[in-house]
Amino acid sequence: MPVEVVLTVVATSIIQSLFGAGVLLFGTPILLLLGHSFIDVLVVLLPISIAINLLQIVKHHAHIDFSFYRRVIFLAVPPIIVFLFLITHTRINIGLVIGAFLLFIALKEFSPGVVSTIDTLMKYEKTYFVTMGIVHGLSNLGGSLLTALVHHKNYEKDVARVTIAASYGTFAVAQLLTLWIFSRSQIEIPYAENGIYLVVGALVFLLTDEMLYTQIDQTKYRRIFAGFLALAGMVLILRALG
Repeated sequence: MPVEVVLTVVATSIIQSLFGAGVLLFGTPILLLLGHSFIDVLVVLLPISIAINLLQIVKHHAHIDFSFYRRVIFLAVPPIIVFLFLITHTRINIGLVIGAFLLFIALKEFSPGVVSTIDTLMKYEKTYFVTMGIVHGLSNLGGSLLTALVHHKNYEKDVARVTIAASYGTFAVAQLLTLWIFSRSQIEIPYAENGIYLVVGALVFLLTDEMLYTQIDQTKYRRIFAGFLALAGMVLILRALG
């Protein structure tokens, strides 16, 4: 069981415990840079992401924005399945564009001048959801667009986290089923090893939720969320340029 994988799981699970996304968004580029295959990365990270999201949903399911979630199901999930199937043996680098977009979204919290531009972009929600699905199927980075849209909607922190968790978890389930049906022969990670990663991720969530998340008020949470988007943007840009 590689130490770098365990450390990646711990670090990204802390992020996902706070924001509903992060295991795939940060774990994917980290493990790819460390030499792991795209299929193996998905097999390791998807169950952890689903487990953390389920724990978040159980705790705050009453706060889910189901109007938002329905659009995820019908507009984003089908492109995820189609494009993950197509991309199984190919890689497309779109991190630079997405990274710049996230940095721009993060500025909303600190510069009122960008708010009107973002409002205009977000008016085309149907196109945005479909694009999110295509990006996630191709690169595993659709969570970045998901969190950007949720941040734009100015939800209360429990609504923001659990709505992202429900949507992100659904992304992960669709991906895992697609891999299992079409690419099972390429999976090389032992079930026992995967189980250990899953337990580690769940334990990290329980500790982070109790020690960090519950201590953050709404105003601080939005500021930290903006910082999260900016960090995600920089990571994606660096990965694209590297």
